[in-house]
Amino acid sequence: MHRILIALLAALPLSACGLAETAATGATAASSAAEQARQGQQTEQRVQQQVEAAKQVAADKLKADDDAGSQ
Repeated sequence: MHRILIALLAALPLSACGLAETAATGATAASSAAEQARQGQQTEQRVQQQVEAAKQVAADKLKADDDAGSQ
């Protein structure tokens, strides 16, 4: 009986380490997913700004062409 109890007590820290490692892995994965989402939002904002800038350049060019054609 004592041998079983000693074996269980000896194995307890090892099983707890596995549980802690699993929790740490889950937290790391969640942190990574949050970082990817944040980077995705930043990329989306940059692309939106580039699209707006390209639209403005096209509108300016069209206006300049119209002004040059009416003279």
